[in-house]
Amino acid sequence: MRVDASKAVLKSVAVFEAAKGTLVLLAGFGVLSLVHHDVRAVAAALVGRFHLNPAHRFASIFLEAASHVTDTNLWLVALAGFLYAALRLVEAYGLWFGRTWAEWLAVVSGGLFLPWEVYELAVKFTWVRSCTLIVNLLVVAALASVLRKNWKRRHGAASEA
Repeated sequence: MRVDASKAVLKSVAVFEAAKGTLVLLAGFGVLSLVHHDVRAVAAALVGRFHLNPAHRFASIFLEAASHVTDTNLWLVALAGFLYAALRLVEAYGLWFGRTWAEWLAVVSGGLFLPWEVYELAVKFTWVRSCTLIVNLLVVAALASVLRKNWKRRHGAASEA
């Protein structure tokens, strides 16, 4: 892989990770906006807004779950989202600026999801699950290739000195 191609891979993954981090950050603020509100009423309004039958299985599960949400639950979900978003945004920053630690972080964090994705696909095949697995495999493989190439370049240059 050429140096320009490596930079393009790193920048592409950085943009993707920044987008994920930003989306989760916004979702976290959305969750926080529900603190001190009647979450079940908000859920009922959503069900009505999307013209769903509240007696339908999934809508009733959603409404039942919403009736048990506490402010503490909302704070914990938002905190988890903020931590995840921070990790993704830090990773995006490091990848954008070609930091080795970010390359490692991206390979490890992407690789950690692979067994889960394979398991989920084995349990129930869907095109979304299979595409998610393929994209994640491609990203992890591309980043591993960049890591390997950069390692050879750094260590080859060090041994020549």
